[in-house]
Amino acid sequence: MGVKDVKPTRSELIELKKKIKLSQSGHKLLKMKRDGLILEFFEILGKAKDVRTELDAAYEDASRKIGIANAVDGTITVKSTAFALQNKPQIELESRNIMGVVVPKIESSSVKKNINERGYGILGTSAYTDEAADAYELLVEKIILAAEIETTMKKLLDDIEKTKRRVNALEFKVIPELQESMTFIRLRLEEMERENTFRLKRIKG
Repeated sequence: MGVKDVKPTRSELIELKKKIKLSQSGHKLLKMKRDGLILEFFEILGKAKDVRTELDAAYEDASRKIGIANAVDGTITVKSTAFALQNKPQIELESRNIMGVVVPKIESSSVKKNINERGYGILGTSAYTDEAADAYELLVEKIILAAEIETTMKKLLDDIEKTKRRVNALEFKVIPELQESMTFIRLRLEEMERENTFRLKRIKG
């Protein structure tokens, strides 16, 4: 709404005051939300760096151990033990709320198993295959955790940007325009009051 479109009336002035107060209140709340989300983001960022480092280390370890298992037990034996797995890992996707932002919470089960739950016999395989299985189970757990944290970070970052845009729109456009309109009405009302006073004086004269 431009200044020229504003009706210079007292009722309009009262409405503008209400709108300014509401906009300033909304601006304050959005700034608090933005700052809170930024704090959450940096807290999770620290965890993400740790998880990424652990994930890289787990991948290196699993690759090294599967290489040894393939060399000692043979590729066919290692593959057949992998296919013997009956109880596959289960993943459930839930959600949680961080300051109005819905982020994923990934629950997993049956990832880590003891040797009896893997579905292959102890005979025909060596401890190297068991170690490779252990390493890959740990790797899967790290992948699930990394997926949850990195998706949470992306959602938080998206909402931070949206909130920042709304804060800036209120701070640099909406509120200044409303204040400008209010100033215009006040000046116009004062001008009209002076004109009326002058007119009354002329009539009396």
